[in-house]
Amino acid sequence: MTTLITGATRGIGRALMQHYQATGAVVIGTARTPAPGLTTLDVTDPAGQRALGQSIETLDLLICNAGVYPDRGQRLDDGFAPELWAEGFNTNVVGVFLTIQSLLPALRRASGKIAIISSQMASDTTAPGGSYIYRASKAAALNLGRNLASDLKSQGIAVGIYHPGWVQTDMGGASADITEAQSALGLAARFAALSLATTGCFETWDGRAHPF
Repeated sequence: MTTLITGATRGIGRALMQHYQATGAVVIGTARTPAPGLTTLDVTDPAGQRALGQSIETLDLLICNAGVYPDRGQRLDDGFAPELWAEGFNTNVVGVFLTIQSLLPALRRASGKIAIISSQMASDTTAPGGSYIYRASKAAALNLGRNLASDLKSQGIAVGIYHPGWVQTDMGGASADITEAQSALGLAARFAALSLATTGCFETWDGRAHPF
């Protein structure tokens, strides 16, 4: 089994990479800047994406994990500058699309699966305010995944969208609910259960259906 994980330098991406390596799977992790043991990939760079796609023959599981949270601490009255919106959407939405697009030939050859790491902050039924860029970009990633699931089902490729939990990472903070390893273990179980019958699902790391 070959698995590719974007954004594997730290946090959930690194924990997922360690989990799959421990199972004996072939794991390709990517990083935006050069890092030992990782493939360099800026998910927003079309040329880099094309090169990655051409280098992989078959792919069983693609985990689109790379993401940014550019608007942490921004104020409504004077924050959320346009360049922050561009950064958030370029990485969290365009980057996901380009990664999937570049690896579609490899996924088709393996009848592979696609897992998109979104967030509970993508849900429009739980909208407490704030973090507008992150929330909007993760909602767009959820919408992207749902539409790709519809288009790719006939090609034998299942797509799932997942909330990884409130995780003790740089983004989640030390007071978060679960560890990186707990999140990775739960997510891996969700990915294993993903099928064409459940394609388009939006689920939590521990297997609950998440409201859209």
